[in-house]
Amino acid sequence: MQCYKDAIQNLSTEGTFELFVEDSEVFEQGGVEGTYTHYVEHHLGPELGYFESFTFSDYQVNVELAGDYAFTVETYLYNIVINAHDEKPRRVIDKKGLATSILIRTETGWRIKHNHSSSRAVKKTK
Repeated sequence: MQCYKDAIQNLSTEGTFELFVEDSEVFEQGGVEGTYTHYVEHHLGPELGYFESFTFSDYQVNVELAGDYAFTVETYLYNIVINAHDEKPRRVIDKKGLATSILIRTETGWRIKHNHSSSRAVKKTK
């Protein structure tokens, strides 16, 4: 899970494809993104090209093992700075995120089979 988080913070998907099984399932914000490869090609990859930065903080992960499966729950805050593009101004997004994943033990190690993430705006304190 750390490798994936680090890659995203580096605004790259390099080295992430081997973290997922070929027939993985990715869900984000209530939408079905397809396999990880499809998600990168049609969503994450193009998005990363617009980002100036993407940083996680207050990251916590809980892992439960059950035989050849692992279940994770990640909680975190994240900050994205999006460069100005297509006549849209530079903007900053601060959100609270939650991700759950199911990993399967393979001959080459643990791989993500199912990933679901969602987020909401960080409540502003007065």
